[in-house]
Amino acid sequence: MTDSFPRRQARTRRFTLGAPRGITVSPDGQRVVFLRSKGGTDPVNCLWTLDVATAEERLVVDPRALDNGGDLTDEDLPPEERARRERSREQAGGIVGYATDRPMTMAAFTLSGRLYVVAFVAGLTPRLVDSPGGVIDPRPDPTGARVAYVAGGALHVYELAARTTTTLAEPEEAHITYGLADFVAAEEMGRMRGFWWSPFGDSLLVARVDDSPVQRWHIADPANPDREPATVAYPAAGTPNARVTLHLIGLNRARIPVRWDTAAFEYLVDATWDYTGLLITVQSRDQRTLQVLRVDPATGATTPVAVGTDPRWVDILPGVPARLAGGELVWTADSEGAHRLLVDGEPVTPPSLQFRGVLDVDGDTVLFSASQDPVSIGLWSWSRKAGLQSLTPDTGVYSGRMGGGTLVVSGQDLTHDGPSVRVRPATGRELTITSYAEPPGLEPRVELFAAGEREVRTAVLLPSWHRPGQKLPVLMDPYGGPHSQRVLAARGAYLTSQWFAEQGFAVVIADGRGTPGRGPEWERAVYHDLAGPVLEDQIDALHAAARRHPDLDLDRVGIRGWSFGGFLAALAVLRRPDVFHAAVGGAPVTDWKLYDTHYTERYLGRPDTDPEAYRRSSLLDDAATPAAPE
Repeated sequence: MTDSFPRRQARTRRFTLGAPRGITVSPDGQRVVFLRSKGGTDPVNCLWTLDVATAEERLVVDPRALDNGGDLTDEDLPPEERARRERSREQAGGIVGYATDRPMTMAAFTLSGRLYVVAFVAGLTPRLVDSPGGVIDPRPDPTGARVAYVAGGALHVYELAARTTTTLAEPEEAHITYGLADFVAAEEMGRMRGFWWSPFGDSLLVARVDDSPVQRWHIADPANPDREPATVAYPAAGTPNARVTLHLIGLNRARIPVRWDTAAFEYLVDATWDYTGLLITVQSRDQRTLQVLRVDPATGATTPVAVGTDPRWVDILPGVPARLAGGELVWTADSEGAHRLLVDGEPVTPPSLQFRGVLDVDGDTVLFSASQDPVSIGLWSWSRKAGLQSLTPDTGVYSGRMGGGTLVVSGQDLTHDGPSVRVRPATGRELTITSYAEPPGLEPRVELFAAGEREVRTAVLLPSWHRPGQKLPVLMDPYGGPHSQRVLAARGAYLTSQWFAEQGFAVVIADGRGTPGRGPEWERAVYHDLAGPVLEDQIDALHAAARRHPDLDLDRVGIRGWSFGGFLAALAVLRRPDVFHAAVGGAPVTDWKLYDTHYTERYLGRPDTDPEAYRRSSLLDDAATPAAPE
């Protein structure tokens, strides 16, 4: 049977198997910890370390060598953990996440819902911890003496030396959990955790989630009508969210509630707790105010530290707030048309640079990602001593971690297959972490350009066999909405699109208004209308591409997409059949009143107060009376 590109892509999990991921750097910069499977078709992640001084990569844990080595499926996992893995877009199995103590001498992880701990010392083997089944999110305390984890909705702490477990908080009722993120936080805010250790390891900040107010949906299986429908708690737009509160819980189970105005700020965005203090970030239901509060661990009282406001919405950007070693607040604000990085209230990035998120704080140095051109994402650092510094080439997509002066750079560009991971110690030669990922065997022929008066970033891919004069049907291949870009200076972003091109299409991808990387006004152009601007930009990009490439046949234009891209595909063929003649929409949102609160209300408001915004963005009216081709 032919080893086709779709088969290779499926076998390699989109060519991600065997590539390093989940990278962390020790505070002294001497150890890098990461996950990686042993080959490009091996779906089992192992835990590895890199000794920066010796350049030695060492396998710490291979799940197949443990007692349950043959049991690597998710079938025994509780639903909450399966949902966590789905939201993290994890492609492989085995060890899919880990957490360490502060100096990174040991780690905790789960396999099939069972808890393991391992020390990063050669010759030591992982220890299986006697714990309840269905363990979720184990995290060692900063000193490495204990591991906290969630099982059965309760928060437990395991003492490594004594080998005893204490349950610190148990759910009072079936709809309550301790130590887990609520649905909205995990799905839309990027917060996947629900508890945080104190820097001394003597207490924890714990989220209590009560989802009893959340409406229940009953989902039947039409293939098995004899089965009872599954009941799911889902906060659709305009309906109640889960009630989230915070509690400071000592190892003796003493509890102090954290007090803030939960009626005005019902969203818990994140928390951070280090030697400089405890901060929480909360957001109002309308998302027009984002507030950072300092928490007094002795009383639970809160004091405002920083606030962000906007008449439409305030963006949640990763990694902030944070603090430098001296306690200075690292925060963000929008000014002069840009997302700006602030330190102690002062902008440290220029308006020409779009801040995207903080990746690490290493003493007095902030490592962050930002864009000068939206198709590229670069690594930058700032410190009072060195100022603002670019750490990566102008073109490409980069991420990184930093500790003890050691910088790890993971990057992709348009000239190489897959990401490369390089380690730059504070002193000494640069190292490369080996990748076992398979090459895709497909070279994208991509042209990037700015289309039309709005300079919509657009990519065009033609078949490798195309010759001028050969007319090609067009396949639009967008995502086209908030939170995600398709047009990037990275070869791996275009593999599927190039495969479609090889089947005989000219493929056009456009990142219109609402997509990230171009600043607040570009992103907020979809406020109260998720349909009109994004569809208009796709049409403008299509026509601009046809002017550059006359072989694009505008009488044969199709569009495909998934999720928001699926919504956009259906929208295109329903509203503009004169432009789009066929569409494939995967998992589209047909009626935004049915999507979740945090995402939908950010852009459209609430259905009861902004019904016209929902009607304007819905596919239902268009499906009932589709536009006729002109």
